[in-house]
Amino acid sequence: MNQREEYKNLLPRFLKYVKEETRSNPESTTTPSTQSQVDFTKNILIPEMEEIGLTNVHYLESNGYAIGTLPATKGYENARKIGFIAHVDTADFNAVGINPQIIENYDGKSDISLGTSEWKLTTTDFPNLLNYKGDDLITTDGTTLLGSDDKSGIAEIMTAMEFLIAHPEIPHGEIRVGFGPDEEIGVGADKFDVEDFDVDFAYTVDGGPLGELQYETFSAAAADITIQGKNVHPGTAKNTMINALQVAIDFHNHLPSDEVPEKTDGYQGFSHLYKMTGTPEEAQMQYIIRDFEKEDFLNRKNSFIQIANKMNEKFGQERVKLVLKDQYYNMKEVIERDMEVVNLANQAMIAAGVSPVLSAIRGGTDGSKISFMGIPTPNIFAGGENMHGRFEFVSLQTMEKAVDVIVKIVELNVRGSV
Repeated sequence: MNQREEYKNLLPRFLKYVKEETRSNPESTTTPSTQSQVDFTKNILIPEMEEIGLTNVHYLESNGYAIGTLPATKGYENARKIGFIAHVDTADFNAVGINPQIIENYDGKSDISLGTSEWKLTTTDFPNLLNYKGDDLITTDGTTLLGSDDKSGIAEIMTAMEFLIAHPEIPHGEIRVGFGPDEEIGVGADKFDVEDFDVDFAYTVDGGPLGELQYETFSAAAADITIQGKNVHPGTAKNTMINALQVAIDFHNHLPSDEVPEKTDGYQGFSHLYKMTGTPEEAQMQYIIRDFEKEDFLNRKNSFIQIANKMNEKFGQERVKLVLKDQYYNMKEVIERDMEVVNLANQAMIAAGVSPVLSAIRGGTDGSKISFMGIPTPNIFAGGENMHGRFEFVSLQTMEKAVDVIVKIVELNVRGSV
């Protein structure tokens, strides 16, 4: 295995992390949403943060974050303070009994069998495999997800801090790290404590392939719709029954059929029906609404309001009840005011031998919310591919490059600060 000695703890650290089940739960009312996240943070991350030498390590009961500090090297106390953030939860796919396998020196062309399962990573289905010739790949055994999203990010941040502590000759300002819950269900940063974190800017290490650098996200909203029907015996239903399920279908058919996830990419927004349940008496629909530009986002939400209003006018009463809730906004609006945080990461990637790939996230990160709280927080790559399912994998060499970039960011940040 082509593992770098200076980052020798990166792989075992990552493998230890992913074997811990830490899914979040959207139905929960607690913060964090699951006890497994609390246990992982308190029992594994907090002790390790203290062990590698971070100071002021603490757990915030108010939001589930583990916070630690790497003090500035002597003479650089006035440099800008930087934060690095990753999330501990994984997506809602089987995460019990994760058994990673390592494919050493991947040949860049062969299909990869996922353990003893029937599943394979094929270059036909996943041509991104062709980018990893010579790399050591960590995959699933086909029965679970891997959890690279975002335990790669945690392992990379922890390893970068360990490296900086072992190399005090590398100058840097004060650094804060934060590992938090519930990113996958969109509420992890809702209670983020800006005053406690106390940095000038930050990065989430939560991106995908090598070189990703992102400061644009969707703006996001949720639409919850309840439809009240009128159920009578179908044999005598003419001119009386109002079938709530049919009304739900009619509502959905009023939305543009091409503006859905499976038919959009790039900067195109969408409305996504991800849950529909009910009976003729009552039906429920749940949508997520996504777009990049503020005007397009507002128009997309307004279309839901207009459809509901028109249907209720037709019924002569409110049978379609719509609740819209904004979730997060495009952090570009904040970060574009001062692009230095993006430029610094761009320069660091180049200095680390990585070609930056600036792209918009067709989704959101904790940085989407944290940026609007006052800490500009773009996103950098953590290495994961095919995330949230059995076909997930990550390259050890990409993870090592992510550590390089973190180190270069803090090193370049202090140039000219003394």
